[in-house]
Amino acid sequence: MAKVATQTLDRQTRSVEWAKQAGIVIGASLIVALCANVTVPLPFTPVPLTLQNFGVLLVGLLLGSRRGFAALALYLVEGASGLPVFSPSALGLTGIAQILGPTGGFLMAYPLVAFVAGWIYEHTSRRFTGAALAGVAAEVVLFVCGLGWLFTLTYSLSQAIRWGLYGFVFAEVIKILMAAAVSERWTVLNKSPEPKA
Repeated sequence: MAKVATQTLDRQTRSVEWAKQAGIVIGASLIVALCANVTVPLPFTPVPLTLQNFGVLLVGLLLGSRRGFAALALYLVEGASGLPVFSPSALGLTGIAQILGPTGGFLMAYPLVAFVAGWIYEHTSRRFTGAALAGVAAEVVLFVCGLGWLFTLTYSLSQAIRWGLYGFVFAEVIKILMAAAVSERWTVLNKSPEPKA
């Protein structure tokens, strides 16, 4: 009887933990969707300036490699199905068409970007410097994928760089620093001892 009760309790505990983790992943995908809607269209490119990349970095740093990857894979599924989670397209694209449009390389890279940021941060001292280095590495992955995609659409490396890099470098540095600061603070708060009653 005790064995059956223990197995039932273990199953319930696993179900509760699974639901908790699923809720975290879904919530993280929604945070990225909110960040995606903070956007500034730029006149020289179909790629807008958004907080989306900040959200992706933050999710990877806070959730870690596996949950970060899962959250951003879910985000792509949400967007591909037509939910309004992506940044508004300068070309009016939505859903799959937006994933295949000028910003597609950036979008498709997001699960990998979150994974890289999370994995590096998991293997560092979990301080600001580690988070910033993880952010830089993740942004390199993001821009290699994004510019590579733009190159396949334009057949011009200079055009791809003009559309997808020049106007974004300074803003991306700020996003990396912001995500690193939030991540370090989150880590510190979660390591704090419980207050005494």
